[in-house]
Amino acid sequence: MQKGIHPEDYKLVAFKDMSNDEVFITKSTANTKETIEVDGTEYPLIKLEISRTSHPFYTGTTKLIDTAGRIDKFKNKYKKFDKKS
Repeated sequence: MQKGIHPEDYKLVAFKDMSNDEVFITKSTANTKETIEVDGTEYPLIKLEISRTSHPFYTGTTKLIDTAGRIDKFKNKYKKFDKKS
């Protein structure tokens, strides 16, 4: 590892998954103006839209997409442009 190229200002930061309100604390160099109190200690807060606690790959859950309904809606919407000879 080269010396002098890595940041040295690591601090404990709280990351909050906004989709399920899960909070986890880890070291980071990220800067933020928001804070959150966890177990009586105040940490800088980084908000995430998705994390390991809500991502389908890690949780093993998937969303069912109604593709048949989408196709029918598309066909009905553009039926008027159908060229019938």
